[in-house]
Amino acid sequence: MSYVLRLVSNLQSQIQNAMQNTPSIPRNIYNEEHLLFFKTVADFAAKEITPNNEQWEKDHMVSRESWQKLGENGFLCMQVDEKYGGLGIKDFRYNAIFTEVLALTGCAGPAVGYPLHSDIVCPYIDHYGSEATKQKYLPKMVSGDYIASIAMTEPGAGSDLQGMRTTAVDKGDHYLVNGSKTFITNGYLCDLAVVAVKTDPTKGAKGISLLVMDANAEGFSKGKPFHKAGLHAQDTCELFFDNVKVPKENLLGSEGHGFAYLMTELAQERLVVGLGAIAAAEATLNLTIQYIKERQAFGKPVAEFQNTKYKIAELATEVEMGRVFADRCVELHNNKQLDGATASMAKYSLTELQCKVADACVQLHGGYGYIWEYQVARAWADARVQRIYAGTNEIMKELISRKYLQ
Repeated sequence: MSYVLRLVSNLQSQIQNAMQNTPSIPRNIYNEEHLLFFKTVADFAAKEITPNNEQWEKDHMVSRESWQKLGENGFLCMQVDEKYGGLGIKDFRYNAIFTEVLALTGCAGPAVGYPLHSDIVCPYIDHYGSEATKQKYLPKMVSGDYIASIAMTEPGAGSDLQGMRTTAVDKGDHYLVNGSKTFITNGYLCDLAVVAVKTDPTKGAKGISLLVMDANAEGFSKGKPFHKAGLHAQDTCELFFDNVKVPKENLLGSEGHGFAYLMTELAQERLVVGLGAIAAAEATLNLTIQYIKERQAFGKPVAEFQNTKYKIAELATEVEMGRVFADRCVELHNNKQLDGATASMAKYSLTELQCKVADACVQLHGGYGYIWEYQVARAWADARVQRIYAGTNEIMKELISRKYLQ
């Protein structure tokens, strides 16, 4: 049995061991109900996600059926009120557990796409949408019948959101949208997109608004999924808008306030990225420890060499420190006390750590670490983009510095 298949068959025991032997779900911020939820998500992942990931990587997207199964089990948009079909769970710790379990599976495509739908896109509609917009979209997002994406980045405007060129012209009862977006997670499968547009190009950040756009609207089209270095099961693509009519009721909040809404909600987005990063680092490290205990070189396990011991000691120390910080951020966010700078610290530090761990663990695997069949190779390839999206780590440093140098 191959290394990856062995990981699949042992997924549940690995996650149970993580609960007992690593601080993935520390007892100081989680209670027994949270731990039961951890087991529920782990069981679902072992049955419905991990066995299908290889096919999803070939398809460059997860199946629509998987989204509907998530909805049937109540895992999507858990925070949405019951009147819209949600569970009304306002405890973010459940969202954090869901994100971390997905990251522990090593199935990075689903681990990115599912939380983006629930914890990054959904809040914009839930917090700023009109009642009509909530009734139209939230139930379908909860059930998994609608897949959501958020469209901010453009071919000529990445981290510089104020430089976007997609326009929305007021036509009385609707906006007429023209432009394009790129690197859109869940883009190819999306049924709706929260799109950042310029409603007044003369006002800079104060001219940005957010619109909910139906993917089946006339003039809305999609490019083919990108063939990326990693995240092979994630349907990332371009979106194009050619005179797309968007009803006025699909405006989120007030016109011209889109940039402010983005700055408010990006803290949770960056925390979610950080949580996936630390869990992925833990999983990669644990897999590598298992490997070096079994792998023989010069007549003894690789784990017995001094360099290996010291490298594991270094990585384990940094991962433990990262875990403590991540859990503190979850605690702060759950109490509505997480500020943007601290969220940026989480995104920056934990994704850097994820990449460092993945690279070191590839080295500890030797030549096998560069073989796609081995999970460590996928972990390495999947990790790299974490330092780019949700705001590059260079932008995170800029945002952090403002807290201390103003």
